[in-house]
Amino acid sequence: MIYLLVLLGSLFGICALIGVRMLLRNRAVRRFVRSVRQRFDLAEERGALLVEETVIEKPRKSPRTSAIELQQVRSLVRLAEKALAQNRIEEAERLFIQALTIQPRAFDVQAQLAKLYLTTNRESKAEAMYKELLQNRDDVSFHSNLGLSFYRQAKYVEACHAYQEALNRDPQTPERSAALGRACIAAQRFEEAAPLLEKATVRLSRDTGLLHLLAESYLQLGHTEKAEETYRRINKLEPYDEEVKAKLLSLARI
Repeated sequence: MIYLLVLLGSLFGICALIGVRMLLRNRAVRRFVRSVRQRFDLAEERGALLVEETVIEKPRKSPRTSAIELQQVRSLVRLAEKALAQNRIEEAERLFIQALTIQPRAFDVQAQLAKLYLTTNRESKAEAMYKELLQNRDDVSFHSNLGLSFYRQAKYVEACHAYQEALNRDPQTPERSAALGRACIAAQRFEEAAPLLEKATVRLSRDTGLLHLLAESYLQLGHTEKAEETYRRINKLEPYDEEVKAKLLSLARI
């Protein structure tokens, strides 16, 4: 009985303490709010005005300024193209960048700079630029070149995705299927690679490089008869290729 009374007394004391703290806190909050209101009223009495937020709009360029900038960009691009023709790569890059500082959204200039990076083995820079370009323009060549930049960096899965986007937009061009097929083989996706290469070799029937890839896909999938048939196609095109003859002999023994 004594323990029960002690327990109830402790519980009552804790509840009372919590109640007092909450009361004090509420009083402090009310006091703070009143002080804010008083300061606000005093400010109004003194003639203070509330300053509303305003959105500062960027001033629009005049047509004359835009025309001058366009002319400057065109002049720089012509100089860059001339430098490229003379293999002055660093100068061409500098001129393209200078043109983009004048008009950052000159997408044609961005595309030329991205291609410059791709053709000079700076794939990471090309990748970044093509990604940025694709945020503004859905161009099949941008998807394709992005795929190539991925492929050269051994990012084969990403290359597959980019080449697939290019193929989706241009399904009739056999080179699109061939590029995706190559990327699929590099990514060890042989089941996806085989039909793509089959489709490509219908139109590109004399491309022995593609035929070799197709034969390799068949071998990886265990389709030995199709692989043998593909090597025979290669043998007709290149009858002196000893490696192909060895492959045919090996497959004939299976």
